[in-house]
Amino acid sequence: MLVALFAAGLPSAVDARRHPSTGLRTVAYAQAPPDFTFDAGRGPQSLAGLRGKPVVINFWATYCPPCNDELDTFEKLQTEYGKAVDLLTIDDEPPGTARAYLRKRGVDLPVVDDPGGKIFAAYSLTNGGGPIPVTIVVRPDGTVSYVSIGEVTWDELRSAVTATLPAPPTLLPPPRAVSPVLPGRSAT
Repeated sequence: MLVALFAAGLPSAVDARRHPSTGLRTVAYAQAPPDFTFDAGRGPQSLAGLRGKPVVINFWATYCPPCNDELDTFEKLQTEYGKAVDLLTIDDEPPGTARAYLRKRGVDLPVVDDPGGKIFAAYSLTNGGGPIPVTIVVRPDGTVSYVSIGEVTWDELRSAVTATLPAPPTLLPPPRAVSPVLPGRSAT
């Protein structure tokens, strides 16, 4: 009974997606998420410095089965969107653990090491015990548009990312060729 009462107080992934609350205390829709600095192999950067294109942030760990199940989803994201979307996978294990794990599996994803759990804590996730995986999509303007607590599917992620991209230009039909009307002739 106590387990049922405890579980009833936690938002499910579906509830978190439907409810105006993101399910994370420090993250709100249409607001900038907590900023942080990181080095994913390209030198020091900040989340705020990535404005201008969508950013997908994934909190995960090598010991988390649903996290491992969604690795293919993030590889597919990189393949389909390329440089149009920035991806950050954040792991709170000892430095190098996630990179070594991904290398062993033949997966190439950008990894941000967070061994002290500072980024996890900024996002209301506790070091080593938070609800992971968590995926957040940030619009080009730097505001949160989507949060998934639990394993994210490719269809969900693609839909969330596509919604942040500018609409493709509308193609107008080419103008119809109009024959000039020469003096003394009719246009028919």
